[in-house]
Amino acid sequence: MTITTDQQVDYQAVKAKQQVTWGSGDYAVIGTTLQITGESLCEAVDVSAGHRVLDVAAGNGNASLAAARRGCDVVATDYVGALLAGTAARAGAEGLSIEVREADAEALPFEADSFDAVLSTFGVMFAPNQVQAAAELHRVCRSGGRIGLTNWTPGGFIGQMFKVVGRHVPPPPGVSSPLLWGTDERLAELFSGQQAASTSRNFVFRYRSTQDWLDTFRTYYGPTLKAFAALDDGGRAAFEAELLALADEHNTATDGTLRIPSEYLEVVVTVR
Repeated sequence: MTITTDQQVDYQAVKAKQQVTWGSGDYAVIGTTLQITGESLCEAVDVSAGHRVLDVAAGNGNASLAAARRGCDVVATDYVGALLAGTAARAGAEGLSIEVREADAEALPFEADSFDAVLSTFGVMFAPNQVQAAAELHRVCRSGGRIGLTNWTPGGFIGQMFKVVGRHVPPPPGVSSPLLWGTDERLAELFSGQQAASTSRNFVFRYRSTQDWLDTFRTYYGPTLKAFAALDDGGRAAFEAELLALADEHNTATDGTLRIPSEYLEVVVTVR
């Protein structure tokens, strides 16, 4: 997989389009099913009660909630305000206190060394300027603190799904694939000089059928929703067929339902 470093990319324009994409549909329908990955990440980072924790590109707040449940003082950030509203609602329902703040992962509005832990579950990996985003995670985390990430891998099911999306609706030219965050090679580049460790894990998607999975992602998951909308009737039919074939290929269920393990990297970086 090629790593691009084209400094001519208009990252602000890319992010403006991304905001529209992630603000479409209803990511929470998908995101809430991933809660277990936030819980696992907090255990891997070993957050402690009283720690100041930042959740970057928090989505609907899985890592934020997991940290708050462990007694941490949590700030959740995202560049889609509606997602943060969902985080606040979820926190309120559990009687948890989480500060929510709209913010760009590539320009975090916090002083250096402000947090004991900085987390992101399937979020910061989509920042178009990867080097800048990683630098910001590092900047706001204190020395001795930890950065914890979950990133889809290129070879896993979601990684393969994004490759299908890219074949039908090409990504912006010059922007590095977000799936690079799911490789040790790219992580070593982004966090050079830091102590980084990654563990391969699987999140298991479970739906009533492959068609149920596709209908859910087509309706609620911004990247697939927008991809379908960008295609004509013939393109949509071909896209749907390829996604269903991918799901059938990875489905391990034997009872007519869908059960698909999707590989991701659980990453812990100790800041020096």
